[in-house]
Amino acid sequence: MIFNSVVFLLFFLPVFFILYGVTPSKYKNFTLLAGSLFFYAYGNPKNLVFLMGSLVVNFFLGLHLGVGGNNRQKDHNYKKNNKNSRGQRRRRFLLAAAVAGNLGALAFFKIADCLGKGAGLPLGISFYTFQILSYLIDVYRGEVAREYSLVKLGVYVSMFPRIGSGPIICYNEVEGALNRRRFTMDDFQRGLKLFTAGLAAKVLLADRIGILWHDVQTIGFESLSTGMAWLGALAYSMQLYFDFFGYSLMAVGLGRMLGFELPMNFRRPYMARTVREFYRRWHITLGKWFCKYVYVPLGGSRRGELRTVFNLFLVWFLTSLWHGLTPNFLIWGGVLWLCIVLERQMARTHLGERFKVLPHLYLWAVIPVTWMCFAITDLRELGVYLGRMFGVFQGINVRTGDWLDALQKYGLYFGAAFLGCTPGAEKLYRKFKDTRAGELVLVVLFWFCVWRLTMEGNNPFMYLNF
Repeated sequence: MIFNSVVFLLFFLPVFFILYGVTPSKYKNFTLLAGSLFFYAYGNPKNLVFLMGSLVVNFFLGLHLGVGGNNRQKDHNYKKNNKNSRGQRRRRFLLAAAVAGNLGALAFFKIADCLGKGAGLPLGISFYTFQILSYLIDVYRGEVAREYSLVKLGVYVSMFPRIGSGPIICYNEVEGALNRRRFTMDDFQRGLKLFTAGLAAKVLLADRIGILWHDVQTIGFESLSTGMAWLGALAYSMQLYFDFFGYSLMAVGLGRMLGFELPMNFRRPYMARTVREFYRRWHITLGKWFCKYVYVPLGGSRRGELRTVFNLFLVWFLTSLWHGLTPNFLIWGGVLWLCIVLERQMARTHLGERFKVLPHLYLWAVIPVTWMCFAITDLRELGVYLGRMFGVFQGINVRTGDWLDALQKYGLYFGAAFLGCTPGAEKLYRKFKDTRAGELVLVVLFWFCVWRLTMEGNNPFMYLNF
């Protein structure tokens, strides 16, 4: 089941929230877990078997990784004062085995999917695997107490607003809400408004502008003019952004409706000035995960420039593998790593000042090129597309005015997308969301989206593939 489906919007959502609303506070976690497992199993019950197996195994691993009772300070003190004890060595071995087992299972499914020998990736496996690893590592470090309730840990891992595509959160970010939270009409309304904004971003913008990228693929890359190749790259860039941004807004909105404060996953990335800043604003929770559990433990930027460059390389190498095992993802990650390294070096010299003259144009030129490395899995086709973008590959039956026709057809969507990338869209939402007019607009948008989905069907969220 997905958020942008009639089944979810008109059946699951109202029925679930009626049941959730009448459930006594101390049993809400049971209702939420049951609803999340139904949501997850809908359409492909086989995925539920692996999720439940992973949840149970890691629940017991977490119990053995913690020490000193259900108290994080005791766990922290034990770890500090007993670094070389037999128990500590056993915990280190258990953590290593847990990390290897979880990553091994993730790698198995990704390899099988890449080779075409599996039934596809289980929904959200990349996201909930990182959630589980975050919990286990934090328990081992003594940053959170081990959880003795399988239901609470199950809600953390499988909560339906975020199991498909995040945001990825640490256990301590929701621990308080898992133990006690309020379910109020005010939070429900605030969350529903965010959910509607995300639904509109997905259905009315991402899906519409994505038709141009589909048309580009249908035409064939060899027959694109240079202008059309750039327009197609921009279309994919906007489709991916508003698709994933829309999902994240919907997830945060659903979280608020349930009584959870989930973190925002995007912060206007296309307003960044550098690639490095772009990825601090894009998929923020994944970046924080790699920073906390990979980059900082390796030494971060504290051990000299060469070590920093290596640490960045390793982070981007692992980020590439997290997204996929085909070579194009390694190219995507490698190009981004190289851009970030060059930006760091330029910032250390007088060239950094010159670089700041046209930073946004630089970013808007680089990011669409890297997204093509992300989108096109066939290396030959990728070479052709990049060749057409830069006019170095000889085209076949190229119509030079094709990009003008496409711009005339999709210009309105591009204009809305560029506005949506700026702070202006967020300011408008905040200013009018609580007014009568703003609420009326949101109601109209919601039902217009439902109508579009009824007439045209739904397009799955793009990040459900990872």
